[in-house]
Order: sequence, then C-alpha cells, then structure tokens
Amino acid sequence: MGQAVQQRWADAAMTVAFEDLPPVSAFPVVPGRRWGPGLWWSATTGRHVSAGSNAMRVQLMVLDRDPDVTGLAARPVRLLWRNHRGLVRSWVPQLFARCADGTALLADCPSHPEAGGERARGAAQAVTEACVHIGWAYRRLTPLDDVLAANLKWLAGYRHPRNAGRPGLTPAVLEAFERPRPLLEGVEAVGDPIAVLPAVFHALWHGRLAADLERPLHERVLVAVQGRSGPGKTGSAR
Repeated sequence: MGQAVQQRWADAAMTVAFEDLPPVSAFPVVPGRRWGPGLWWSATTGRHVSAGSNAMRVQLMVLDRDPDVTGLAARPVRLLWRNHRGLVRSWVPQLFARCADGTALLADCPSHPEAGGERARGAAQAVTEACVHIGWAYRRLTPLDDVLAANLKWLAGYRHPRNAGRPGLTPAVLEAFERPRPLLEGVEAVGDPIAVLPAVFHALWHGRLAADLERPLHERVLVAVQGRSGPGKTGSAR
C-alpha cells in the first residue's frame, strides 16, 4: 500500500491514473467463507488485480474481456462527502475500469441486488452523482447467469497469450470458422484437437471468434468469426 493523498474529486479524476494504484484498503478475510481474497491475472493489462469475493472475480473477468476496457484496478480510491446533515461519509468502490476514450467506470460487485443494505444504496447514489459530474459512470454490477458465468470461467482459463499456439495457428483457426460451424468440426478441420482447441478458446475469450455463451459450451455449439451471423450472443461486457 502506498501513501494516501486527499484531493478534490474533479482534480483527482483529471490527474490520477487510478488503474495503476494499489488498493486503498485490504479485502477482509472472513472465517468460514468458501471464497477468500485472491488475485486475477488480467489479459488486458498483463498484471494482477485483487479480488475480494467470487462475485468480484466474475465481474473482473467480464471487464477483462471487454474490448473497450484498457485498465483495471481494485479499490484504488476512497470517496468522501458530506450528507444532507453535514456528516462525513465515505465509500470505496470495489472496481475501477479505464475506458478507451479516457473515461472510467467505478463499480461494486454485490452477490445479490440487496447486498450492502441501506449504506450501500446511499453510497451508490453519492458515487453516481460524483461520477456523472466528471463524465464517468458508477454501477452496481448485476450477477451473471450461472451458464454464462461458467462459460466465461472456462474461456478465461485460455486467456493467456501462450494459448494462441504456434505461429500461423490463429489465422488457420479464424479461416476454419469463416462461416458458422460446430466447434469440433472447425477444430478438426485445422488439425489435432489437443493443439487446436486452446487456440479456439483463446480466440473466443478475446472476441475474435463468437458463440452463444448463454448456452452451455459443447462440441456442437456453433462458432464463427466475430461479426458473422449465426453464433448468437457472445456474453461480452457492458
């Protein structure tokens, strides 16, 4: 953790690279909870981002796959304000995402819509107003459908560049799925499935190929080059 610095919100938003900052506070370890704090390796930045819960990890995964996102950080800023009674209140959004146009998203990752109670709802209103004032956005990110979350978790296992395989493999994969066709059929048209499948999953993660990720992935799922008709929804973020 670095040294905390307090600035006016509008000034900080213009001058601070929040995507490069460590968390302003650690994620708590709760005894008995099935999932504790951990690290997510970001394919967007090539660096690790802290994740304090499974819900947060899933949303990190979605943002990491969003082509509009160029930077990610966990808890990089604490916002302070006075409420209508003049009392100082504060909130630390769980996620920061820098967008390609220079704007940003602050977000929280509740495990269900009512998580956090009245304090979280009040903070959401205050942080939303602060973000609107500078042209940013704040969202309480909706938990993903179980099937979509499972598919993205599977593809995320192939997000690292090493899964693109040998030189020339990715162009061959894209050519094989120039028209929509079943996953395994396209894979076998390229070569040995053991070598080709990781490259296909890598291309699906990075959006170069598309499939309907709201249905379970299987060997007959239709896959095509992104932008071609046929595969349906791809589950991309935002």
